[in-house]
Amino acid sequence: EPFFDETPFALAVSKKCKTDHTVFSLSNSDLYDSLFEVLDYLDEPFADSSALAVYILSKNTRKHIKVALSGDGADEIFSGYNKHQAEYGFNHPNWKSKTISALSPLWKALPKSRNNTLFNKFRQFDKFASLSKYSPKERYWKMCCISNDKEMLSILTPKLRNEFNPNHNEKFLTHYEKSSDINTFLLSDTELVLPYDMLFKTDMMSMANGLELRSPFLDVSVVNFANSLAPDFKINAQMRKRIVQDTFKEHLPNELYQRPKKGFEVPLLSWLKNELDSLIRKELLSEEFVREQGIFDYPAIKSLIDKLHSQDPEDSHARVWGLIVFQYWYKKYFLS
Repeated sequence: EPFFDETPFALAVSKKCKTDHTVFSLSNSDLYDSLFEVLDYLDEPFADSSALAVYILSKNTRKHIKVALSGDGADEIFSGYNKHQAEYGFNHPNWKSKTISALSPLWKALPKSRNNTLFNKFRQFDKFASLSKYSPKERYWKMCCISNDKEMLSILTPKLRNEFNPNHNEKFLTHYEKSSDINTFLLSDTELVLPYDMLFKTDMMSMANGLELRSPFLDVSVVNFANSLAPDFKINAQMRKRIVQDTFKEHLPNELYQRPKKGFEVPLLSWLKNELDSLIRKELLSEEFVREQGIFDYPAIKSLIDKLHSQDPEDSHARVWGLIVFQYWYKKYFLS
């Protein structure tokens, strides 16, 4: 899957730094072979699909070493994500951000997907345009979610919709009562995304394979230093993680400087449409099981699966993956 392959950049770093370098390649079948090992290790639903990649990486790394270093935390404290660049655009509007917002109807009409460079741009532009009408506090929460409240409620049964608490997210947004600059965004990420997603994922998947992980960017002195910096040291209209990139510019290959952010993702859409299609339709999200379970609204589930197979899948694969994780966990702990 070339869109997800970063091995040439890793090799360039290894050559520049003269390190021992080990490469192993994955196919969709490799992901499938590890699927149930990962799902069985989860004692609560956890829907970040990159857990699969971290699990396989940890498993292969453990064959060589017992302790490894991780880059976790750098994006959250130094401003490295696409959403940080988007928030900067909202706070510092220019011709580019204004044009993207003005062309909102166009992005709505174009196909959107995370699995294609062009379609992923359309997806990002559509999300940016749709967020321009919200406050910084509202934008933050929406940028953290794969589903908005309306989408989430739509897949639940009418009874459960009525029990939903719309204020469940307020405890994670208290920093916005005092400030709304990019450092507020990063602080919220540090308290929400980092412990409940990124660190939870790497700790869980590494320990499943007996591998110890250490995160140098989360050394208390580094975090305190990052938190003391004005936003301009971290991000501007052209660059994210500015101080980190400039610090290591001379130590790394030129092609890494200002290279666009690439998430540690797996080709989930292709996988769900092919290798996992039977598991989805005949077992975990089958009409019989969903109706008997009484949690989800089957017509809405079917509509989401149809979206997955359409020419405009958007983020349906992330939502379907979340359902797969929940259904597997539910069957294991409530029906076994």
